[in-house]
Amino acid sequence: MMNKLVTADKNGSIAIITINNPPLNVMNQQVTRELKECFRALKEDSEVVTVILTGAGEKAFMAGADIKEFPQLIGKKGIKANFLKGHAFLNEIDQFPKPTIAVLNGLTFGGGCELALTCDLRIAEEHAQIGLPEIKLGLFPGGGGTQRLPRIVGDAKAKEMMFTGDPIDAREAERLGLVGSVVPKGEGIQKAIELANRISRHSLPALSKIKKAVDEGLNSTLLNGLDLEAGLFEEVFQTEDIKEGVQAFIEKRKPAFSHR
Repeated sequence: MMNKLVTADKNGSIAIITINNPPLNVMNQQVTRELKECFRALKEDSEVVTVILTGAGEKAFMAGADIKEFPQLIGKKGIKANFLKGHAFLNEIDQFPKPTIAVLNGLTFGGGCELALTCDLRIAEEHAQIGLPEIKLGLFPGGGGTQRLPRIVGDAKAKEMMFTGDPIDAREAERLGLVGSVVPKGEGIQKAIELANRISRHSLPALSKIKKAVDEGLNSTLLNGLDLEAGLFEEVFQTEDIKEGVQAFIEKRKPAFSHR
């Protein structure tokens, strides 16, 4: 039996997914398959509110795709469908209906950077390097990098990173808004757990609707986005949690949300 390269550990309302494919946690077909399985299981897990994603060790979050899988694609026609399958997998994480936090604990290159971009929030350890070096191989980011990165850092900076293939450090990533905070080496998970605890005490239906409103609204006009927000706001008023939240406020106590 093959060793698992991706594991999920639950602690109350938080799950931590760890990619363990030494030495650099690269994305291969097995990692992709197991990541998909983990996210699908956690989507259905009613106890889990927030998911943290990281790489094992302190060298890399994920240092890209497994280049050894590339030669079989060279010169082949009709392989767009293969790439769209890769997109579908990353889209699934992007649209995962719970808050996600990526802990960048080292090299975050290529497919690793593209995977991190599908998460809602990113925390970098100070030694992390983040980049899309595909141009150095004569290709370019094909896992959503050309689309997701510009939406976060702006088109000019994204093009500069992709045109040169040169990485940026954690502090520069923070300045660009690519990561929310930078912490000392080895402290990323602790910081993510603190943040996940602050998020997970809230109502999951409301958190999911925030995520949907922001993500779908960004790909729409302001007026359509406001219409979407109003529709989701109506939905949130049908939940058990809003009854509990309002009642708790009136009774001056902490709410006990059931995530329904």
